[in-house]
Amino acid sequence: MDAVLPVALFALGGVLIGGAWSLHRQGAPRRALVIVGVLAVLATAGGLLWLVPGEGG
Repeated sequence: MDAVLPVALFALGGVLIGGAWSLHRQGAPRRALVIVGVLAVLATAGGLLWLVPGEGG
């Protein structure tokens, strides 16, 4: 059950990256691309950091 959240975050990051690419191809404003791109990076980084072993349990 511990691996569900990182997988969900990676999936969300992938969907957001795909959305950013789609926005780019449609000629969306740069601001929208930056916002979606930052959200994608945050989701992916969150999934990666969740998998890093640390203190606690």
